[in-house]
Amino acid sequence: MKYLLIVLTSVLLYAQQVQITADKFSADETKGITIFTGSVHVEKGFDDLKADKVVVNFDKNKQPTLYTASGHAQAKLKMKGKRYFAKGDTLIYNPMTLKYIIKKNAFLQELDTDKKVYGENILVDQARGKYEVDGKANKPVKFIFQLKDKKK
Repeated sequence: MKYLLIVLTSVLLYAQQVQITADKFSADETKGITIFTGSVHVEKGFDDLKADKVVVNFDKNKQPTLYTASGHAQAKLKMKGKRYFAKGDTLIYNPMTLKYIIKKNAFLQELDTDKKVYGENILVDQARGKYEVDGKANKPVKFIFQLKDKKK
């Protein structure tokens, strides 16, 4: 049976609804942590996050401060009018700074242009419209894009 939790949060001067569905839900009010497991789906505006497990940290005012997704973690997000798809071993989202961190086996694709970037870690800054990619010595950053044929 799916559990449903609706959390209201303020983002950039207006309230946006966050909806989370999962197979299982547990909360620790003392620690300010909520854990969702099994087919977790988080929806907030244009952003959409799916994973096997999502841990949400809350501040003393019960506002979410961090989302940590693991297990088949993937997200669709919008940044400066462009649509992106992201996936990695772990996805971390900070709603206060509007930043995603994609860790290990990180992948980011701009959907409209099909630009793809692979790396060990990717930082996506939605507020600034920027992203940074880190590789490893044995696994460098890879960037793939299409060139238009000028003869056409």
